[in-house]
Amino acid sequence: MQDAAAALGTMLNQRYLLLSLLGTGASANVYLAQDTTLERQVAVKLLQPALAGDEAFLKRFRAEARAVAALNHPHVLQVYDWGEQNSVPFLVTEYLAGGSLSDLLSDGVRFSPEQAAHVGAQAASGLAYAHSRGLVHRDVKPANLLFDDEGRLRISDFGVARALAEASWTEPMGAMIGTVRYASPEQAEGLPVDGKADVYSLGLVLYEAMTGQLPFVGDTPLATLRARVGQALPHNPELGPLDPILVAATAPESYLRMSAGELEERLASLEVALPFPSPLPLHLRPDLGATAAETLGSAGAATALGGTGVMGTVGFRAPSADELTQATPVVSGPAAAGVPQRPSPSPIEPTVVAQPWSLGEESMVGGFPGESSAQGAPPHGHGAHRVRRRRRWPWIVAVVVALVAGFAAFAIGTKMFTPSVNVPGVVGKADAAAKTSLSARHLTAVYAPGRYSTTVTEGHVISQDPKSGASLKQGSSVTLVLSRGLPPVTLPKLTGYNCDQATAALTAVHLKATCPPDQAAFSDTVTKDQVVGWTYNNENNPKAVPYNSSVVLIISKGPPPVAVPSASGSYDQVAAALTAAGFVPVKANGFSATVPAGQVISLTPSAGSLQQKGSQVTVTVSLGPGVTVPGGLVGSSPVTAASKVSAAGLTPVLSGCGGVIKTVNPGSGATVAKGSTVTLAC
Repeated sequence: MQDAAAALGTMLNQRYLLLSLLGTGASANVYLAQDTTLERQVAVKLLQPALAGDEAFLKRFRAEARAVAALNHPHVLQVYDWGEQNSVPFLVTEYLAGGSLSDLLSDGVRFSPEQAAHVGAQAASGLAYAHSRGLVHRDVKPANLLFDDEGRLRISDFGVARALAEASWTEPMGAMIGTVRYASPEQAEGLPVDGKADVYSLGLVLYEAMTGQLPFVGDTPLATLRARVGQALPHNPELGPLDPILVAATAPESYLRMSAGELEERLASLEVALPFPSPLPLHLRPDLGATAAETLGSAGAATALGGTGVMGTVGFRAPSADELTQATPVVSGPAAAGVPQRPSPSPIEPTVVAQPWSLGEESMVGGFPGESSAQGAPPHGHGAHRVRRRRRWPWIVAVVVALVAGFAAFAIGTKMFTPSVNVPGVVGKADAAAKTSLSARHLTAVYAPGRYSTTVTEGHVISQDPKSGASLKQGSSVTLVLSRGLPPVTLPKLTGYNCDQATAALTAVHLKATCPPDQAAFSDTVTKDQVVGWTYNNENNPKAVPYNSSVVLIISKGPPPVAVPSASGSYDQVAAALTAAGFVPVKANGFSATVPAGQVISLTPSAGSLQQKGSQVTVTVSLGPGVTVPGGLVGSSPVTAASKVSAAGLTPVLSGCGGVIKTVNPGSGATVAKGSTVTLAC
């Protein structure tokens, strides 16, 4: 492993001067550097020399560096340049002064739900952008989530993890543990990974940022990896409204896990519903560039990594001196005898200012000392005056033209003579009105990506940069962010809920609900009175709808009705047919002069009518023709009454008779089956 401090003062690729050490790691050290070509501060990630001899790593590093350098997203760390010096690979990125999420967690900082939603949405946005271009990070962790001095997040180290994965060089155990802590289950099982592995890791990072705890961590890297395979994220009340989102983001099966774009959408929707997040307590670094440069001095700046001299065989090469300033060759006559020739200018030295002019007569008449007159004329004759004037004036004109042109270019570039104006306030205005206000002050509107808003109408300005009242040169641009209207809200789970439960779930995410009876529908799979579906704007079951909109809930009426089967025969035959059709048969008896005893007379509800499955159908079975109990039995003698009952085809039974008949059961006029018993009591 290289000595991190020993590299200070190194000049990489004749361009990047390493000023101070920002951080050290198992695979690389990170330095604050000065870009001497563009005069700006940058960060340089200098990888370990042990990787220099690994051809598999270098091949992958070059390919990944090219791909990552092409990324351009506000939440992905910008890669400016890359290369190798003495075969040691390095990356040059933008320098962020706000520190990392790892710094905050080390200080015991815990995110509120609104802070987690804000930071998580930015990270998910950067991941979604990279995934759409075929790049998977593979090592999302707090140390790779960086902040600028205004708290905006960038994701660093895209491509490095994949290159290291193909290296024969092995990271020390401590570094491996740090990466394993946030690895997805598919990484733990050695399966191919896609962007959803990054989503899983980001879910764990946000869980840790809110709770201070990281789930699925064992005593060893292997135990940590095994602990998360097949395991859902444990619920934690500190997650608040992020709990269901992080559970979905860390589903153990990748096909059940949301994508980075879906995670961004869920977090952004939640963010607008939560209070504005308080600023993060960032680790703002002081500006170390000037102090470090003075300390190193010019001697240190010339030191090259691994020895003297500099080399830049791969990546951007700084322009050489002769490319920066093209020198005009000196054209002069033969030297006068005894007068020394003026030395030739250096390759980067403009020849028009090779010697200072004296104020003596000879210089005013002649030209540069040491120049002879044409045709061998004496240096002080009348002809020499004309020749030397002819030689001198083109140089004067050239110098004047060059100075004027340079000043003109400077004046144009800096808009030196362009009037300044105060930027008008256009926040809240419609796009057309905002452009009119800016145009009136000779300013131009340019647009950053739009944002959803719950307070600003679609097409109106949410924010402007610079702000109202700032001073700009005429012709400058003002960046506007337009509202995209109400943010989409992802619908929560509604299946298994009745109307009241589903309405409460939608109200919690700032949506409204109605359950119109005329929209209820039959369902073979959803229990009656539960949500079978929903609509918004004539769209069936949308995943997301605009903030504060109303959703129509479709309530199940249970299975669709079916026709009662037409069946005849005995009760057992008809009951079997009803059961097969999904009905519950109930037996009843009846008399029929036409239907033989034991056969089914009728069904209630009737055959062919539409009824719900599971409902009862009464099956009336014939008892044969009915016999009416004769009248006039009460008050008659037992013998007379019994004779009348027998004559009707019924069986009389006398009970305690020693006088007249007092009661008859069944009573006179009742219809009973032939041969039925009639009790006559005295």
